[in-house]
Amino acid sequence: MKVYFYTLGCKVNQYETETMAEQFQKAGYTLTGEPDTADVIVVNSCTVTAVSDQKTRQAVRRFKRNHPSSLVVLTGCMPQAYPEQAERLVEADIVVGNKDHKAVVQKAEEYFARSLPDRTVSILSHGAGEVFENLPIENFGGRSRAFVKVQDGCNRFCSYCIIPYARGRSRSRSLDDLEAELRQIRSAGHREVVLVGINFCCYGLDNGHSFVDPIALACRLGFDRVRIGSLEFDNISDAALSELSKLENFCPQFHVSLQAGCDKTLKTMNRHYNTAEYKELCRKLRALFPDAVITTDIMVGFPGETEEDFMESLHFAKEIGFEKIHVFPYSARPGTKAATMEQVPKAVKTERVHRLMAVAEEMRKDFLKEQVGKEVEILAEAFHGDHFTGYTKNYIPVRVAADRSYQDQLVTVRITGFTEDECKGELI
Repeated sequence: MKVYFYTLGCKVNQYETETMAEQFQKAGYTLTGEPDTADVIVVNSCTVTAVSDQKTRQAVRRFKRNHPSSLVVLTGCMPQAYPEQAERLVEADIVVGNKDHKAVVQKAEEYFARSLPDRTVSILSHGAGEVFENLPIENFGGRSRAFVKVQDGCNRFCSYCIIPYARGRSRSRSLDDLEAELRQIRSAGHREVVLVGINFCCYGLDNGHSFVDPIALACRLGFDRVRIGSLEFDNISDAALSELSKLENFCPQFHVSLQAGCDKTLKTMNRHYNTAEYKELCRKLRALFPDAVITTDIMVGFPGETEEDFMESLHFAKEIGFEKIHVFPYSARPGTKAATMEQVPKAVKTERVHRLMAVAEEMRKDFLKEQVGKEVEILAEAFHGDHFTGYTKNYIPVRVAADRSYQDQLVTVRITGFTEDECKGELI
């Protein structure tokens, strides 16, 4: 029996796909990269935007249409947040939420064991006092970089966001469980690890630790590089930043979600910080980490956003000088407060997205141009014919001409040029 995974969404979803893949392998299944050969097709969904939901529905229907004899499983955030919609997606033979990933293999086995297989919908609700679901991974797909989930859930309830409903309240993984998995992943040959969570900086609020503790643990265990996923503006104290700056193998790449560079909009979003506070955090990061790269997300067209509000965001982005910006239009999520507010017309949102993207692309180009002439260390990862691509410690993508003998090696490169979204380098 072969199983194929189709994953949408964030790095937490990527990690959870790996956990389910290992569970299937332990049950005797073989992983395949081709849906045409799969007996089981698992769609691990995202629901952060309406487009994410649309992609999920399209994927489930396409897989069932093209592979009618395969068992199609829908799991992840979409069925957890919108169980009624998921139940109506009849092309999915099994529907399981994200609270109980270990049940996916069990439900598949039960499906095949029945003489007359019938559809199964099993979505457990998140609740108070919930604990972290620990499904450790032994080998993250044989890649140089592994993702490890250390935190789940969110308590913020931003007015536009469905994730607290899809993921439940914040909960942290124990350091003992984390250490065991990190040791296994390191022994499997992974040189770099990325610690991820839904709201990473809330790690430890429920177990007496700080979000710095899992980072320091990974650094002590011998990884050449330790990264973190995106950050929300929570619990980032001066003491925590000072501790981070002393960890030599910590990578100074900070994706600090902004969402809007306008104080009025931030307040309506229920974001709990203002632009002055955000600017001060960026100043501290750049002072403590000389090679810091700060990237962000900016939402355009939030309900009530005027042209003046949008221009405030645009100018604030320029003022901070982000190295990269993910620009996206606001998407109404049923069940959130913002979905009931007066909406910005779609045409206005689209036009504003294009304007901000143009600014973001120019900033990105200027940043990459500044790298030319520098000598940097990169991890050789993805090979394509006569060259490979890899990332610097602060996550700048670099393309280098070389053969496969450099696979998974840390190499020193001189930056010689740049393209739209990566640098070109030569081996030293």
